[in-house]
Amino acid sequence: MPETGAGIHLQNQLEMLAQDFRTSDPPMPVFVVHAQDAGDDEPVAALVRQLYAGQEAHGTRCASAQDRYEGDTEVRRAAAMVRALSDPKKWGGRKALYRRYAFPRLRLVHAIDDAVAHLGASWPSPAPGSPEAGQDQRQRLLNQLAEQRWRPKGRPRWRSGLPLFDMAHILPASLLTVLAALLARAPWYAAGASGLGFLVLLTVLNYVLPGRAPIFLWLRRESRWFMTTTFLRGADQDKPTEVSLLRPVRSWKAIAARASDVAEALRAGGDFHLQLCVLALREDLRDNHRRASWDLRGFKRLRPPMLFLPHADAANGGLQLIRAVSDVRSRRSELDPLIVVAAVHAQDVPRLERSAVPAPPAAEPSRRPFGERLRGWRREWTQNLRAEQSPSRERSVLPWVMKIPLPHDQLEPVEDRDARFHLRASTRPTLARLVWALHTLALVVVVMSAGTIMRAEALHDRYCSSSVLTANRDTRRLSAPDGGTECIGIATAGVRFSDWLPAAKADPAAERVSAGGAPPWTVADLEQRIARENAEVLARHADSYVTVVYAGPLSADPAQGTSLVKGAEELAGVYLAQAVINETYTVKLRVLVANGGVDLGHQVEMAEAIAAYASQDPTVVGVVGTGRDLRSSRRTTEILMKAGLPIVSGTNSATYLPVEYANWFSLAATDEWQTRQMGLIAAQLRTPSTPSTPSTRQYALVLARDTARTDDLYTDEQARYGQEMLVDRGFTPLPQRRYPLKGGKPELRRHVQEICRGDRVPSVIYFAGRAEDVGPLMTQLSAETGCSKKPLAVLTGDDLSKVDFSSTRNSVAPGPNVTLYHAALAELEKAFRQTSFYVDAREHLPGLADQSLRPDSPALASGQTALAHDATQALYDAATYPEKAQSRAATWVNLRMVRLEAMATGTIDFTHAPLYGDRTGHSIVIKAVRRTEQGTADSDVVCGRKAGDTRPLTQAECSIDRRN
Repeated sequence: MPETGAGIHLQNQLEMLAQDFRTSDPPMPVFVVHAQDAGDDEPVAALVRQLYAGQEAHGTRCASAQDRYEGDTEVRRAAAMVRALSDPKKWGGRKALYRRYAFPRLRLVHAIDDAVAHLGASWPSPAPGSPEAGQDQRQRLLNQLAEQRWRPKGRPRWRSGLPLFDMAHILPASLLTVLAALLARAPWYAAGASGLGFLVLLTVLNYVLPGRAPIFLWLRRESRWFMTTTFLRGADQDKPTEVSLLRPVRSWKAIAARASDVAEALRAGGDFHLQLCVLALREDLRDNHRRASWDLRGFKRLRPPMLFLPHADAANGGLQLIRAVSDVRSRRSELDPLIVVAAVHAQDVPRLERSAVPAPPAAEPSRRPFGERLRGWRREWTQNLRAEQSPSRERSVLPWVMKIPLPHDQLEPVEDRDARFHLRASTRPTLARLVWALHTLALVVVVMSAGTIMRAEALHDRYCSSSVLTANRDTRRLSAPDGGTECIGIATAGVRFSDWLPAAKADPAAERVSAGGAPPWTVADLEQRIARENAEVLARHADSYVTVVYAGPLSADPAQGTSLVKGAEELAGVYLAQAVINETYTVKLRVLVANGGVDLGHQVEMAEAIAAYASQDPTVVGVVGTGRDLRSSRRTTEILMKAGLPIVSGTNSATYLPVEYANWFSLAATDEWQTRQMGLIAAQLRTPSTPSTPSTRQYALVLARDTARTDDLYTDEQARYGQEMLVDRGFTPLPQRRYPLKGGKPELRRHVQEICRGDRVPSVIYFAGRAEDVGPLMTQLSAETGCSKKPLAVLTGDDLSKVDFSSTRNSVAPGPNVTLYHAALAELEKAFRQTSFYVDAREHLPGLADQSLRPDSPALASGQTALAHDATQALYDAATYPEKAQSRAATWVNLRMVRLEAMATGTIDFTHAPLYGDRTGHSIVIKAVRRTEQGTADSDVVCGRKAGDTRPLTQAECSIDRRN
């Protein structure tokens, strides 16, 4: 279509408004164009169509009205026009930036109008005697609105029928459910299932159940506008008008009351209907261009929306729409972005004045160029806008209407190309359009999803219990000796170390190495019972309890010859003490379980986790366990000391720890003291000198496990003190031998051959190794002639107390001429008659209810359970003296006042323990193991002392002659 002069100037005017709209909110006029000559009405309409095509080409969101709309009055036809504008497709061309418009407020008004129309003339005043007469008329309206889902009747052609397209609140609520589950460290599948289940539930409530309003109606933005706009306030001043997230019932009642009042007003007809529709359209357009929104849509929709009316007349209600737009804008104080361009017949222009008072005669037409006149009219309109909105200006035109008379010459096509040039507002996209856009969102979602997955994988690889977003940081995954992973740290929030054990590892009976018997419980059994005790303490005695941490080896690696038995037996002793204490005393005991890994190989990391947890939980008063002497024991003890935690160990026999650390208390006799007691046996094995043989040499050697690549310090201490003891007892020492491990098994064959086939065969071997290595050693010694046909004594430390020599299954039987002497940390027989330990064990420990328990019962014979029980009792006694829960500092001090009679190992007495030095009164027993005629092992006690007995052992008391 050829361009006209007026079209070019008006197009430039619209572009200047679009340019200003990028950075501000200028007032947008209603351009009413009309011909100065009555014969030019059709060219004026064509001009408006030309402007529409030009703006659509520039990417403006444009809408164009039809020539006719249904309605029995002009106001009704105008309202029908506004209803047609609620279709987003009428506002979006292919070149328009960002997504379609949304008109929720306008559609709410249409929904109420449709409900009123459906109820017909019987609402709100039904005929007497009709079925509707006895009903609540407000409820009838609400029921109809519920049937319509508070939406206009009929599904719009632009809207999908799937309910998921109307879930602005259901989807966020479901996502919040998923997020809450993830933050609670639920597995991802549990979180997803909870979110999906909540989504299905809300969808059923919102869409499937017939005859009810949408479940989140009171949270919709149109509902908030409906209740807060002052346009509707006057009808129900005394009724509640607020909608609140926390008051859904009151909000629903307020919405229902407002809907009823508005419906009655719509039934009455008049200008209210049209003005309410215009107001809703205006508010929706303002919201669609609001800059302070979550999607920054106001920064992306850079051009104002424009409504073009090529024929604004009585037939389509266009004149009434123009009047309504001006009236609503005058009544409201906010600016809206809508530009209206309407072509009006010349004879209809007077209808756009406020009154029928004739206007003053028009001035002589100006001879200025049309473009200059148009800019002048715009400036004048802007300057007069404030005053023209005053109701007293009765002779003025509608204040928001800018009438533009078009002379005939401006409606003619312009042939000159230069003259046809017109402006165009900047099309440069804003930063918000580039950064906060769909492609950016997709990139962010991809990056965040990848980051979330990577974080979830990192948390899963690092911590024992984790979800997508969070993790329990009290336990961590660390490498195990077999190349796998083990769970290290302190178990909180439902973490169970038994869950990390394969079926075989979880069962001590299947994993006990070099032992004939095994306890009838599993780590899982004990963890479940401890958890129940803890839950009872927290539920009923939250103001009077102390917390003790058991720190031990709760992992196993059978491939390397290590066993879970020690940890399982010690944990049983701790649980037994807890059960008895909570049954007996007013101050209750809570136990937390900590795992230091296979043979406590990760005890430093365990100690760090305990210290970190203790810094947050003041009820933690101390630690029981750390029962292996390793090179990392110093660091472990130091970490716990800095955390203010005393340690009471049942089985760690390190000599240096009580000397170097004031927080170290142990029930185990130290390696140095044990070895001196074994010297009483060695002295009797030394052939005394005679006048005929004054310088007879008797050889002895130390055979120790190679610890060069391990953390084991117990073996080194045993080897060192054993060497010193043999020299002190007059033996001629042979070079110390170290045997390595290969595949978890000791390589002893070469060493035994060299020992037994040499010229200097030792009569005494001090074995500084582990219990699991004794069986292979006995087998090798029995096979070598040099050692099997002459008397040979093997002395060793307390690690052999884990071996059950009384069993006929997996029994370690020495060779025919070999006697095995070993120390044990617990003399249980002498304390048996004074203690209730065995009665309590039968009552509380799993699998012992039908047994008659004695010190030699396989489940308790090793003494590990008894020592852990006594250590826990001692720590609890210090933490509750006198009958009150104490701090960890007070517990540390009180430990040096602990004296407990009738314990499983005797009397636990720390009252004479020096501050930096070893105490006296340790329990000890020395046993001799010999081969029976049936080829099994027979173990008997040589001598011993129960705990608390400070009398030194004598050689006469520990005589071996009477047992030969």
